[in-house]
Amino acid sequence: MADPIIIAVPKGRILAEAVPLLQRAGIEPEAAFSDEDSRALRFATNNPGIDLIRVRAFDVATFVAHGAAQLGIVGSDVLAEFDYSELYAPVDLGIGHCRLSVAEPKGLAAEDQAGLSHVRVATKYPHLTRAYYEAQGIQAECVKLNGAMELAPSLGLSRRIVDLVSSGATLKANGLVETGTIMEISARLIVNRAAMKMRAAELVPLVERFRAAVEGRDAA
Repeated sequence: MADPIIIAVPKGRILAEAVPLLQRAGIEPEAAFSDEDSRALRFATNNPGIDLIRVRAFDVATFVAHGAAQLGIVGSDVLAEFDYSELYAPVDLGIGHCRLSVAEPKGLAAEDQAGLSHVRVATKYPHLTRAYYEAQGIQAECVKLNGAMELAPSLGLSRRIVDLVSSGATLKANGLVETGTIMEISARLIVNRAAMKMRAAELVPLVERFRAAVEGRDAA
């Protein structure tokens, strides 16, 4: 029997939106998949030829790029940050909408920032952050954090942050305001390029099922 197709799905904010999409594509995960308290990482589906793995959002791209998974669901922010040549992103899934933004304390945002040549920024997106500031002729020193970004300005780690923003409520609660948008984000279906060639008979119809699910067509 051939190895099952592995689909990597991110934990966190996209998971709740991903499950209905999977179902519309004809993939029913076992019940434990939707339980974020479950310690399991690999899950069966109604199709014995398809398994799901649930991993951190940033790791989805890595699993698929290196061929450990053949398909994945991941934000366009992750794709842009890592820019893996091994990945193909054929379908915008229309879920996980948010934006990658620059935020600063209210007082700082009101200052005249013309003539800046250097900024220190807390972020888990150093590549995108540097590119954003370089386009303005500003050198960005990035402090890599994986969470609690909003604490950085109040504790003196950096005066600015670059992070995902949805409603903006967390920024507001921490005295921060958005001052720039780096990119609008949505979740994409990604495919390992080598797997797409070697297992085209399995993967091409599966990609089409996801496309049909997004477009509201019959995914059968």
